[in-house]
Amino acid sequence: MVSYISKRIVQTAVVLLGISLVTFLLLQVVPGDPVSLMLDRRADPATIASVRHQLGLDVSLPQQYLNFVNGVIHMDLGNSYFTKEPVLFALNRAFHVTLKLASLSFVFAVVIGISCGMIAALYRGKALDSSLMTLSIVGVSAPSFWIAIILQIIFGLKLNLLPISGFDTPAAYILPSIALGTRYAGSIARITRTSMLDVIKQDYIRTARAKGAKRKAVIIHHAMKNAMIPIITLVGTELGNMLTGSMLIEKVFSIPGIGKLAVDSMSNRDLPLLEGTVMYIALVFVAVNLLVDISYAFIDPRIRYGKGAA
Repeated sequence: MVSYISKRIVQTAVVLLGISLVTFLLLQVVPGDPVSLMLDRRADPATIASVRHQLGLDVSLPQQYLNFVNGVIHMDLGNSYFTKEPVLFALNRAFHVTLKLASLSFVFAVVIGISCGMIAALYRGKALDSSLMTLSIVGVSAPSFWIAIILQIIFGLKLNLLPISGFDTPAAYILPSIALGTRYAGSIARITRTSMLDVIKQDYIRTARAKGAKRKAVIIHHAMKNAMIPIITLVGTELGNMLTGSMLIEKVFSIPGIGKLAVDSMSNRDLPLLEGTVMYIALVFVAVNLLVDISYAFIDPRIRYGKGAA
Protein backbone atom coordinates (compact mmCIF):
# COMPACT_ATOMS: atom_id res chain seq x y z
CA MET A 1 0.00 0.00 0.00
CA VAL A 2 2.83 2.41 0.88
CA SER A 3 4.53 1.70 -2.45
CA TYR A 4 1.26 2.25 -4.29
CA ILE A 5 0.57 5.56 -2.58
CA SER A 6 4.15 6.73 -3.20
CA LYS A 7 3.84 5.97 -6.92
CA ARG A 8 0.54 7.79 -7.12
CA ILE A 9 2.02 10.86 -5.41
CA VAL A 10 4.95 10.91 -7.86
CA GLN A 11 2.52 10.57 -10.76
CA THR A 12 0.48 13.42 -9.31
CA ALA A 13 3.54 15.67 -9.20
CA VAL A 14 4.42 14.82 -12.82
CA VAL A 15 0.86 15.53 -13.95
CA LEU A 16 0.82 18.89 -12.18
CA LEU A 17 4.17 19.83 -13.71
CA GLY A 18 2.89 18.93 -17.18
CA ILE A 19 -0.30 20.91 -16.66
CA SER A 20 1.66 23.94 -15.49
CA LEU A 21 3.84 23.82 -18.63
CA VAL A 22 0.90 23.42 -21.00
CA THR A 23 -1.04 26.18 -19.25
CA PHE A 24 1.91 28.55 -19.40
CA LEU A 25 2.51 27.91 -23.11
CA LEU A 26 -1.17 28.29 -24.03
CA LEU A 27 -1.43 31.60 -22.20
CA GLN A 28 1.55 32.91 -24.14
CA VAL A 29 -0.08 32.28 -27.53
CA VAL A 30 -3.39 33.89 -26.60
CA PRO A 31 -3.75 37.20 -28.50
CA GLY A 32 -3.53 40.42 -26.52
CA ASP A 33 -0.97 42.07 -24.28
CA PRO A 34 -1.96 42.03 -20.59
CA VAL A 35 0.10 45.16 -19.90
CA SER A 36 -1.63 47.14 -22.66
CA LEU A 37 -4.98 45.86 -21.42
CA MET A 38 -4.12 46.80 -17.84
CA LEU A 39 -2.99 50.31 -18.87
CA ASP A 40 -6.00 50.71 -21.14
CA ARG A 41 -3.77 51.35 -24.19
CA ARG A 42 -3.22 54.96 -23.19
CA ALA A 43 0.30 54.67 -21.79
CA ASP A 44 3.42 55.58 -23.74
CA PRO A 45 5.96 52.89 -24.76
CA ALA A 46 8.32 53.81 -21.91
CA THR A 47 5.60 53.27 -19.29
CA ILE A 48 4.58 49.97 -20.89
CA ALA A 49 8.22 48.81 -20.87
CA SER A 50 8.57 49.80 -17.21
CA VAL A 51 5.44 47.90 -16.18
CA ARG A 52 6.53 44.84 -18.18
CA HIS A 53 9.83 44.90 -16.27
CA GLN A 54 8.04 45.18 -12.92
CA LEU A 55 5.85 42.19 -13.79
CA GLY A 56 8.80 40.12 -15.03
CA LEU A 57 7.45 39.91 -18.57
CA ASP A 58 10.60 41.27 -20.23
CA VAL A 59 12.64 38.09 -19.70
CA SER A 60 12.67 35.00 -21.91
CA LEU A 61 9.74 32.55 -21.80
CA PRO A 62 11.81 29.71 -20.26
CA GLN A 63 12.91 32.08 -17.49
CA GLN A 64 9.31 33.21 -16.96
CA TYR A 65 8.21 29.58 -16.62
CA LEU A 66 11.02 28.76 -14.18
CA ASN A 67 10.05 31.81 -12.12
CA PHE A 68 6.45 30.58 -12.08
CA VAL A 69 7.43 27.03 -11.01
CA ASN A 70 9.73 28.43 -8.35
CA GLY A 71 6.87 30.57 -7.05
CA VAL A 72 4.51 27.57 -6.93
CA ILE A 73 7.08 25.56 -4.95
CA HIS A 74 7.40 28.40 -2.45
CA MET A 75 3.60 28.96 -2.35
CA ASP A 76 3.96 32.34 -4.03
CA LEU A 77 1.75 32.66 -7.10
CA GLY A 78 2.37 36.37 -7.49
CA ASN A 79 -0.12 39.23 -7.38
CA SER A 80 -3.11 39.97 -9.55
CA TYR A 81 -2.27 42.44 -12.32
CA PHE A 82 -5.41 44.45 -11.65
CA THR A 83 -6.31 44.16 -7.94
CA LYS A 84 -2.69 43.77 -6.74
CA GLU A 85 -4.00 41.17 -4.29
CA PRO A 86 -1.82 38.06 -3.78
CA VAL A 87 -3.21 35.26 -5.94
CA LEU A 88 -3.07 32.84 -3.04
CA PHE A 89 -5.33 35.09 -0.97
CA ALA A 90 -7.84 35.42 -3.82
CA LEU A 91 -7.87 31.63 -4.34
CA ASN A 92 -8.27 31.00 -0.62
CA ARG A 93 -11.21 33.39 -0.38
CA ALA A 94 -12.94 31.92 -3.44
CA PHE A 95 -12.18 28.37 -2.35
CA HIS A 96 -14.10 28.76 0.92
CA VAL A 97 -17.17 29.88 -1.00
CA THR A 98 -16.86 27.09 -3.58
CA LEU A 99 -16.19 24.50 -0.86
CA LYS A 100 -19.41 25.45 0.90
CA LEU A 101 -21.40 25.26 -2.33
CA ALA A 102 -19.75 21.99 -3.41
CA SER A 103 -20.28 20.34 -0.01
CA LEU A 104 -23.99 21.12 0.06
CA SER A 105 -24.43 20.07 -3.58
CA PHE A 106 -22.45 16.88 -2.96
CA VAL A 107 -24.58 15.85 0.01
CA PHE A 108 -27.76 16.57 -1.97
CA ALA A 109 -26.52 14.59 -5.00
CA VAL A 110 -25.28 11.57 -3.02
CA VAL A 111 -28.32 11.25 -0.75
CA ILE A 112 -30.86 11.70 -3.54
CA GLY A 113 -28.88 9.78 -6.16
CA ILE A 114 -28.05 6.67 -4.13
CA SER A 115 -31.52 6.52 -2.54
CA CYS A 116 -33.30 6.77 -5.89
CA GLY A 117 -30.90 4.29 -7.52
CA MET A 118 -31.39 1.67 -4.81
CA ILE A 119 -35.17 2.06 -4.80
CA ALA A 120 -35.27 1.77 -8.60
CA ALA A 121 -33.16 -1.40 -8.49
CA LEU A 122 -35.30 -3.02 -5.81
CA TYR A 123 -38.49 -2.21 -7.73
CA ARG A 124 -37.11 -3.00 -11.17
CA GLY A 125 -39.67 -2.99 -13.97
CA LYS A 126 -42.36 -1.32 -11.89
CA ALA A 127 -43.87 2.14 -12.19
CA LEU A 128 -41.67 3.52 -9.41
CA ASP A 129 -38.54 2.35 -11.25
CA SER A 130 -39.68 3.97 -14.51
CA SER A 131 -40.61 7.23 -12.77
CA LEU A 132 -37.28 7.54 -10.95
CA MET A 133 -35.22 6.73 -14.03
CA THR A 134 -37.24 9.25 -16.09
CA LEU A 135 -36.50 11.91 -13.50
CA SER A 136 -32.81 10.95 -13.53
CA ILE A 137 -32.67 11.38 -17.31
CA VAL A 138 -34.26 14.81 -16.95
CA GLY A 139 -31.71 15.71 -14.27
CA VAL A 140 -28.77 14.58 -16.39
CA SER A 141 -30.04 16.14 -19.62
CA ALA A 142 -31.19 19.53 -18.36
CA PRO A 143 -28.48 22.23 -18.34
CA SER A 144 -27.64 23.36 -14.83
CA PHE A 145 -28.14 27.03 -15.67
CA TRP A 146 -31.66 26.23 -16.97
CA ILE A 147 -32.51 24.45 -13.72
CA ALA A 148 -31.09 27.42 -11.82
CA ILE A 149 -33.27 29.88 -13.71
CA ILE A 150 -36.38 27.71 -13.23
CA LEU A 151 -35.72 27.49 -9.49
CA GLN A 152 -35.20 31.25 -9.31
CA ILE A 153 -38.51 31.92 -11.08
CA ILE A 154 -40.55 29.47 -9.00
CA PHE A 155 -39.09 29.76 -5.49
CA GLY A 156 -37.64 33.27 -5.73
CA LEU A 157 -39.98 35.33 -7.88
CA LYS A 158 -43.34 33.50 -7.82
CA LEU A 159 -43.40 32.07 -4.27
CA ASN A 160 -40.92 34.54 -2.76
CA LEU A 161 -39.53 31.86 -0.46
CA LEU A 162 -35.80 31.96 -1.18
CA PRO A 163 -33.27 34.59 -2.37
CA ILE A 164 -32.33 34.40 -6.04
CA SER A 165 -28.73 35.65 -5.71
CA GLY A 166 -25.88 35.97 -3.26
CA PHE A 167 -24.41 33.46 -0.86
CA ASP A 168 -24.58 35.26 2.47
CA THR A 169 -27.33 33.46 4.39
CA PRO A 170 -28.22 29.77 4.86
CA ALA A 171 -31.39 30.31 2.84
CA ALA A 172 -29.29 31.54 -0.07
CA TYR A 173 -27.42 28.21 -0.17
CA ILE A 174 -30.49 26.14 -1.07
CA LEU A 175 -31.22 27.03 -4.70
CA PRO A 176 -27.58 27.01 -5.94
CA SER A 177 -26.94 23.68 -4.18
CA ILE A 178 -30.00 22.05 -5.77
CA ALA A 179 -29.23 23.54 -9.19
CA LEU A 180 -25.64 22.29 -9.09
CA GLY A 181 -26.41 18.92 -7.50
CA THR A 182 -29.38 17.87 -9.66
CA ARG A 183 -27.31 16.74 -12.63
CA TYR A 184 -24.92 14.76 -10.43
CA ALA A 185 -27.83 13.19 -8.53
CA GLY A 186 -29.22 11.89 -11.84
CA SER A 187 -25.88 10.35 -12.81
CA ILE A 188 -25.40 8.74 -9.39
CA ALA A 189 -28.95 7.33 -9.43
CA ARG A 190 -28.40 5.65 -12.79
CA ILE A 191 -25.01 4.12 -11.92
CA THR A 192 -26.35 2.99 -8.52
CA ARG A 193 -29.30 1.20 -10.13
CA THR A 194 -27.08 -0.53 -12.70
CA SER A 195 -24.49 -1.57 -10.14
CA MET A 196 -27.11 -2.85 -7.69
CA LEU A 197 -28.82 -4.92 -10.40
CA ASP A 198 -25.49 -6.52 -11.32
CA VAL A 199 -24.78 -7.45 -7.70
CA ILE A 200 -28.27 -8.71 -6.89
CA LYS A 201 -27.91 -11.33 -9.66
CA GLN A 202 -24.77 -12.82 -8.11
CA ASP A 203 -24.79 -16.31 -6.59
CA TYR A 204 -23.72 -15.22 -3.13
CA ILE A 205 -26.79 -13.00 -2.87
CA ARG A 206 -29.07 -15.91 -3.70
CA THR A 207 -27.13 -18.06 -1.24
CA ALA A 208 -27.59 -15.51 1.52
CA ARG A 209 -31.31 -15.34 0.82
CA ALA A 210 -31.53 -19.16 0.74
CA LYS A 211 -29.92 -19.30 4.19
CA GLY A 212 -32.77 -17.24 5.51
CA ALA A 213 -31.13 -13.81 5.67
CA LYS A 214 -33.64 -11.00 5.58
CA ARG A 215 -33.85 -8.90 2.43
CA LYS A 216 -32.85 -5.72 4.23
CA ALA A 217 -29.76 -7.36 5.74
CA VAL A 218 -28.72 -8.83 2.38
CA ILE A 219 -29.04 -5.44 0.68
CA ILE A 220 -27.12 -3.53 3.35
CA HIS A 221 -24.40 -6.03 4.30
CA HIS A 222 -23.80 -7.82 0.99
CA ALA A 223 -25.21 -6.09 -2.07
CA MET A 224 -24.57 -2.45 -1.19
CA LYS A 225 -20.94 -2.93 -0.17
CA ASN A 226 -20.01 -4.72 -3.38
CA ALA A 227 -21.94 -2.29 -5.53
CA MET A 228 -20.03 0.70 -4.17
CA ILE A 229 -16.89 0.50 -6.38
CA PRO A 230 -18.37 2.10 -9.55
CA ILE A 231 -20.45 4.44 -7.40
CA ILE A 232 -17.39 5.71 -5.56
CA THR A 233 -15.55 6.22 -8.84
CA LEU A 234 -18.37 8.39 -10.15
CA VAL A 235 -18.92 10.20 -6.86
CA GLY A 236 -15.22 11.02 -6.57
CA THR A 237 -15.14 12.44 -10.08
CA GLU A 238 -18.29 14.45 -9.46
CA LEU A 239 -16.81 15.83 -6.23
CA GLY A 240 -13.78 17.02 -8.18
CA ASN A 241 -16.06 18.76 -10.66
CA MET A 242 -17.99 20.48 -7.87
CA LEU A 243 -14.86 21.63 -6.02
CA THR A 244 -13.43 23.24 -9.12
CA GLY A 245 -16.46 25.47 -9.27
CA SER A 246 -19.39 25.78 -11.57
CA MET A 247 -18.93 28.86 -13.70
CA LEU A 248 -22.55 28.98 -14.86
CA ILE A 249 -24.13 28.42 -11.45
CA GLU A 250 -21.84 30.95 -9.78
CA LYS A 251 -22.56 33.42 -12.56
CA VAL A 252 -26.35 32.96 -12.39
CA PHE A 253 -26.46 33.32 -8.59
CA SER A 254 -23.64 35.92 -8.38
CA ILE A 255 -21.54 33.69 -6.13
CA PRO A 256 -17.86 34.78 -5.72
CA GLY A 257 -16.37 31.29 -6.06
CA ILE A 258 -13.58 29.70 -8.07
CA GLY A 259 -15.66 29.57 -11.26
CA LYS A 260 -16.39 33.29 -11.20
CA LEU A 261 -12.76 34.02 -10.37
CA ALA A 262 -11.62 31.99 -13.39
CA VAL A 263 -14.03 33.77 -15.73
CA ASP A 264 -12.96 37.20 -14.48
CA SER A 265 -9.25 36.38 -14.81
CA MET A 266 -9.77 35.12 -18.37
CA SER A 267 -11.74 38.23 -19.33
CA ASN A 268 -9.03 40.53 -17.96
CA ARG A 269 -6.14 38.32 -19.12
CA ASP A 270 -4.86 38.43 -15.57
CA LEU A 271 -2.13 35.82 -16.09
CA PRO A 272 -1.03 35.19 -12.47
CA LEU A 273 -4.62 34.80 -11.32
CA LEU A 274 -5.52 32.60 -14.29
CA GLU A 275 -2.46 30.37 -13.85
CA GLY A 276 -3.22 30.05 -10.15
CA THR A 277 -6.84 29.11 -10.85
CA VAL A 278 -5.83 26.46 -13.39
CA MET A 279 -3.27 24.96 -11.01
CA TYR A 280 -5.87 24.89 -8.26
CA ILE A 281 -8.36 23.05 -10.50
CA ALA A 282 -5.69 20.55 -11.59
CA LEU A 283 -4.59 19.95 -8.00
CA VAL A 284 -8.16 19.25 -6.87
CA PHE A 285 -8.77 16.78 -9.70
CA VAL A 286 -5.60 14.74 -9.16
CA ALA A 287 -6.03 14.78 -5.36
CA VAL A 288 -9.62 13.54 -5.58
CA ASN A 289 -8.65 10.82 -8.06
CA LEU A 290 -5.82 9.75 -5.75
CA LEU A 291 -8.22 9.45 -2.82
CA VAL A 292 -10.67 7.47 -4.95
CA ASP A 293 -7.94 5.02 -6.00
CA ILE A 294 -6.82 4.52 -2.42
CA SER A 295 -10.38 4.02 -1.18
CA TYR A 296 -10.78 0.98 -3.48
CA ALA A 297 -8.48 -1.12 -1.33
CA PHE A 298 -10.45 -0.34 1.81
CA ILE A 299 -13.88 -1.03 0.32
CA ASP A 300 -13.21 -4.14 -1.76
CA PRO A 301 -10.95 -6.73 -0.04
CA ARG A 302 -10.37 -8.44 -3.39
CA ILE A 303 -8.28 -5.51 -4.49
CA ARG A 304 -4.69 -5.64 -3.36
CA TYR A 305 -1.97 -3.18 -4.11
CA GLY A 306 1.25 -5.09 -3.60
CA LYS A 307 4.72 -4.47 -4.93
CA GLY A 308 4.74 -3.45 -8.54
CA ALA A 309 1.04 -2.78 -8.64
CA ALA A 310 0.06 -0.10 -11.06
